[in-house]
Amino acid sequence: MEERVAERLHGALGPLGFEVHAFKVLTSCRRAVVVTSSAVASSCREMPPSRGAGCQVGWYNAVLQPAFHLPYPDDTLAFVVLSTPSMFDKALKPFVNKERLKIIRDPVDQCVSHHLSSVKEIFPDQKVDVIFDYEILPSRRPKFLAQTAAHVAGAAYYYQRKDVKLDPWGEKKIFGVCIHPKYGGWFAIRGLLLFPDVQVPFLEQSAPVDCVSTEEKRTELLELFNFHWQDGRYRDIIEVKERYSEEQKTYFSTPPAERFRLLGLTRFTE
Repeated sequence: MEERVAERLHGALGPLGFEVHAFKVLTSCRRAVVVTSSAVASSCREMPPSRGAGCQVGWYNAVLQPAFHLPYPDDTLAFVVLSTPSMFDKALKPFVNKERLKIIRDPVDQCVSHHLSSVKEIFPDQKVDVIFDYEILPSRRPKFLAQTAAHVAGAAYYYQRKDVKLDPWGEKKIFGVCIHPKYGGWFAIRGLLLFPDVQVPFLEQSAPVDCVSTEEKRTELLELFNFHWQDGRYRDIIEVKERYSEEQKTYFSTPPAERFRLLGLTRFTE
């Protein structure tokens, strides 16, 4: 069942520059875990289906506090959705041109919302829930932890302080970052697609590609991400096959309130 769902998602989202990776929510013995696999859209087909064989990945709910658990039944099928560098030209700019006469407050978020919500139309007999990366709970916590979800789904490796044996940072707060084996840091985690009525008890587990495998490079990655993130050098910690265009770099490095003019928009298009 998950293969048919993945094929439809690939057909709908792949041409728009999105990539999807499957996992399942598994709760048993009052402890919730996520078992993972990947169903890949776009050009991520290069990754071997059993990548990371022999490497255990922390299961989503099991590695998080209960407040962050996904509230779905055992074995529920879900997909993490990433935007790749090509999304800017394949999805965002066409969306803006089409919606130019309507209200646009956040072009990227509205574009992603439009396309992920449209997925429901290709599954008329299935319930599909969508959770976006920017959504928060009344407690102000995010509805899901995007980087953890990407890691457990095999989409991108979530490098954290614990992955560096010789910690050079002392008392400093160090945040982790996901790196994609093809795009490095030139991608974004946009949301989850959940299928509450699709149970996948035999979905196989898969691990993300550990593409920053040396102690030296992991230290460099976390150093660049935490203390020099503005210059974007952390994104190229590995040799990437595709990165943001210069136009796209300019767009995302521009303060949000000033990005509208780069797309030919006023502050609010009505």
